[in-house]
Amino acid sequence: MSVLSLIGELLVLFGTVFYLLSTLGLIRMPDVYNRMQTATKSATLGSLGVIIGTGIWALGEGFSVAWLTKAIVIAAFLLLTNPISAHALIRAAYKSGIPLWEGSVVDKYKEHLERKKKEEGEQE
Repeated sequence: MSVLSLIGELLVLFGTVFYLLSTLGLIRMPDVYNRMQTATKSATLGSLGVIIGTGIWALGEGFSVAWLTKAIVIAAFLLLTNPISAHALIRAAYKSGIPLWEGSVVDKYKEHLERKKKEEGEQE
C-alpha cells in the first residue's frame, strides 16, 4: 500500500464521517431551512472527501492521472452546484409558505422582501 492510497482511504473515511453528520443533522434539526443548511454543507464536504479520496487512491494504486483529474472536475462542479441548488430549494420553500421554526430569531429574507416592496412603492 502506497502513501497516496492511504491518504485516499483516509479522505474517503473523512467523507463518510461527514455523511453521517449530515444524516444526524437531518434528524435533529427542527425545520426544513435548518435541515437543508445542515445537509448541504456536510454532504458537500462529505462528497468532496469521497471523490477526491477516490482520485488520490486510484493514483496511488497505479491508475492514470486522468482519475484524479476527473475527480477534481467533479468536485469543482459539486462546489458550484450544491449551494446554488440548496438556495433554490430553500427559496422555493419560503415562497410556498413553509413556516420558520418558532425558535428562529431573525428572518433576513422577510426583511429584504419588505424593504424591496417599500422601495418599489416609493418609486411609483
